[in-house]
Amino acid sequence: MRVFDPSQPLEIQKRQYQQMVNRTVPRPLVWRNCLWAFATGGLICLMGQAGINLWQRAGLSFTDAATATSIVLVFLAAFFTGLGYYDELARYAGAGMLVPITGFANAMVAPALEARTEGLVLGVGARLFAVAGPILVFGIVTAWLSGLIYYLLGPRPPLAS
Repeated sequence: MRVFDPSQPLEIQKRQYQQMVNRTVPRPLVWRNCLWAFATGGLICLMGQAGINLWQRAGLSFTDAATATSIVLVFLAAFFTGLGYYDELARYAGAGMLVPITGFANAMVAPALEARTEGLVLGVGARLFAVAGPILVFGIVTAWLSGLIYYLLGPRPPLAS
């Protein structure tokens, strides 16, 4: 069977080509990938909860323990990204590695590492916020707008008489 026949109209050839592509492209295992991402992301969150529990046993308050655990998780993600292990873990763990705070740390460090040959200031320093910069800007602007809307439309104190 010939896929492209010059005597047929181009529309039929496109349809035949699409049918061929549909037969050969592997079908993604969406549900399996979703469950695996949920499990790996949940495992990272479980490690975070274990960290909070350990810090609390060491005498920190819940807020301080959560802060310390976040710092440790971000450090480990950045460290493993620098060593090249984070991408290997993400290849097997899937999207579950990208969702928690560790994915944000990886997204900040990876572009900076790619630019290290350009120097510390113009390479690493400039690229460190390549991904995080827009997130920080939009986060700050959104917080500012939310505060302004709350100020303008929020509850008013009663007038003194």
